Amino acid sequence: MSREILLLVDALASEKNVGKEVVFSALELALASATKKKFNQEDLEVRVEIDRHTGQYQTFRRWQIVEDDLIEEDGKEITLTDARERDPRAEVGGFIEEPMEAVEFGRIGAQTAKQVILQKIRDAEREQILNDFLQRREHLVNGTIKRIERGNAIVECGKLEAVLPRDQMIPKENLRVGDRVRAFLLRIDRLGRGPQLVLSRTSGDFIKKLFELEVPEIEEGMLEIREVARDPGMRAKIAVKANDPRIDPQGTCIGVRGSRVQAVTQELAGERVDIVLWAPEPAQFVINALSPAEVNRILVDEDRHAMDVVVEEDQLALAIGRNGQNVKLAAELTGWSLNIMTVAEAEQKLQAEDAALRHLFMSQLGVDEDVAGVLVQEGFATLEEVAYVPIAEMLEIEGFDEALVNELRSRARDALLTLAIASEEKVEAVDEELKNLEGLDADMVRKLAENGVTTRDELADLAVDDLVDLTGVSDETARALIMKAREHWFDQ
Repeated sequence: MSREILLLVDALASEKNVGKEVVFSALELALASATKKKFNQEDLEVRVEIDRHTGQYQTFRRWQIVEDDLIEEDGKEITLTDARERDPRAEVGGFIEEPMEAVEFGRIGAQTAKQVILQKIRDAEREQILNDFLQRREHLVNGTIKRIERGNAIVECGKLEAVLPRDQMIPKENLRVGDRVRAFLLRIDRLGRGPQLVLSRTSGDFIKKLFELEVPEIEEGMLEIREVARDPGMRAKIAVKANDPRIDPQGTCIGVRGSRVQAVTQELAGERVDIVLWAPEPAQFVINALSPAEVNRILVDEDRHAMDVVVEEDQLALAIGRNGQNVKLAAELTGWSLNIMTVAEAEQKLQAEDAALRHLFMSQLGVDEDVAGVLVQEGFATLEEVAYVPIAEMLEIEGFDEALVNELRSRARDALLTLAIASEEKVEAVDEELKNLEGLDADMVRKLAENGVTTRDELADLAVDDLVDLTGVSDETARALIMKAREHWFDQ
């Protein structure tokens, strides 16, 4: 019988082009399954071990070792105390085994053994085909749509099957059974039925790979695509950078009479692609990204990672784009929050900010409007700057003598101390549930307290935009904090 096993392993391994170990493992599973059926006890944990050289095999019943009083399955688990009576070296998580009667190979339920063995071999074949595919580093996948299941397209790629989910298809694209399709390999899901290739036609990487096909300079390293932003099926922006100074990155990607970019557009179901020059300076990158709109000037807020982009009135619609598409893609491409405004709106905002600053200096420093106006005009934006900017710099301001400068610095420091004490008092008034809310740090708590938000329910009542304005956090963080603050409502 042992020789029969060895012959079977050799034959199956050769026929299915898989390793002998795969067949041995499948046989062990089949024998274990047959053993359970023979004793009519599905709750048994059985292990079969076949000697790879002789074909002889042994069968063991095994129990997993668990902590005392934590047994959930009597037939498969044993307490640590009982296990150590059999083996003093036993540890939780390990196994205790004892030999049991083995079924004869010739009397195994033939169908059960065959199913287990063939399934194991099919899995191994699929894994081998997948490994061969991955070794070729093919990120772009070409295939034919074999069928549509619940809106998802099943794509046949040679000997492999892949899935193109509905949410990874280009909107309004009508794919049908039999259509040839090209997509980007998004990920590999390892599910119970084996590894599954998941494809995407909406990924930014898909557009990168398409340009690599059309633009040899990218593959050669003379040109690179740094960033991609897409509104799939409608419009995309790519930021390109030349690594060779002799190359025009935009013209190279566009091609003669637009041939290269048109080829990509056709593959993307007519999606328009803007090719933008990448720049290391964020402001210049934003200006390039908002093309074709012309930018008048940009005001950068590093703390909020945001920019006010000022354009002329006739450029406003172009900068924003249809349904805000142009500014949305530019923001996604650059990673900055962008606020588009006209010159008049920018001037109005600047005047409002200057007025607020003058009021701050007048109320906190006890100076008149003229002195406050000079401080604003000279670029002072906070009490900290007045208090700690070097004296020499302030003495350079026309009309400021040493006595006035020292007085202003002294008043600014006193005002800061008073504000700090008041802030601490407000923080002390914040209830513990808000202070201990997951995701909130001390600085956020202080900002909330200064704006009158002192309880968890008050935070839960805020809108996302309001929390962003109060704390300067991102929309995503603000949304998460508000939902966290509301959790106790649902618990109740």
